Amino acid sequence: MIELLIQSLKIMENKQQENESIVEGTVIEALPNTMFRIELQDGNEQLAYLAGKMRIHRIKVLVGDKVSVKLDPYGGKGRVVKRL
Repeated sequence: MIELLIQSLKIMENKQQENESIVEGTVIEALPNTMFRIELQDGNEQLAYLAGKMRIHRIKVLVGDKVSVKLDPYGGKGRVVKRL
């Protein structure tokens, strides 16, 4: 019983860590292969690609759209996870 509680707490902590790296931004340029140049709220620019679920459901992202971007912890490309 206690082991199950510990496992569920670990899962909740992992989900909270994932949410911390999601920021909002605006698409300023659409590039080939569903890549985008995004201006984040803090003024920085980030290169990002479209998430798999958005590709599967054919969600269109255009220049000027506000999007949620999950940032790579190592500073690489971000992933567009939501169109706002």
